[in-house]
Amino acid sequence: MSKHRSKLEINGTQGTLAAILEKPGPHPKAFIIYAHCFTCGKDSLAASRISRGLVAQGYAVLRYDFAGIGNSEGKFEDTNFTSSVDDLVLVAQHLKENYQAPAILIGHSFGGAVVLGAAGKIKNLKGVVTVAAPSKPCHVIKQFAQFEDEIQANGQADVLLSGRPFIMKKQFLDDVYSQNQDETIRKLKTPLLVFHSPRDTTVLIKEAEHIYGYAMHPKSFISLDPADHLLTSSKDAAYVASSVAVWAEHYIDDASNH
Repeated sequence: MSKHRSKLEINGTQGTLAAILEKPGPHPKAFIIYAHCFTCGKDSLAASRISRGLVAQGYAVLRYDFAGIGNSEGKFEDTNFTSSVDDLVLVAQHLKENYQAPAILIGHSFGGAVVLGAAGKIKNLKGVVTVAAPSKPCHVIKQFAQFEDEIQANGQADVLLSGRPFIMKKQFLDDVYSQNQDETIRKLKTPLLVFHSPRDTTVLIKEAEHIYGYAMHPKSFISLDPADHLLTSSKDAAYVASSVAVWAEHYIDDASNH
């Protein structure tokens, strides 16, 4: 394993967050945080491939398991969108205090909504990237829509997400429904890069159009045709990594000056 690959434990809202920081060497161009898709984890194909692709391009990338996922502490059923945003802010703070402040945030699917929610709470960001992201956090409820009435009535329900059992609580629904993501996107003060595939059947491309429409310039859109939602093809992940690397060059300063 590379000597520039470190396993980190970062204090989050629900306990310790398990993270991996990969660096190309002692002087990366910039530090990036990668937020994974809903229930996916830091070791998902998209997360690991995109991160390593960016490391190969000279960037340091930190990816972490959301609370209650993978090796991170906490109970998934006690998390929500707000706590996920707060955790991302804490991860950014950890990077700033121990390495270097993150320049770029990348979020896949629900993680894309999270990075949009966190961007305004993290100082000195140079850019935000969403991959197959919904325009509103409540979009994720589609994944367990048949249980929504039960959750509202009983306070919680046992659901299957990507074939795995999870408990979803009413507090999660209340939290995602309370978000004004349109206003959050409109107030975004950092350059935005939106990736989406017109063939995505989990999060339709109209979600990307909505994000792009509400965001102020500078903003960019890149089509991921013919990718699927999870970017299961290594070519699609490599395309995202190489595109982000080139795009970010426009906005990052020489890290040695900071």
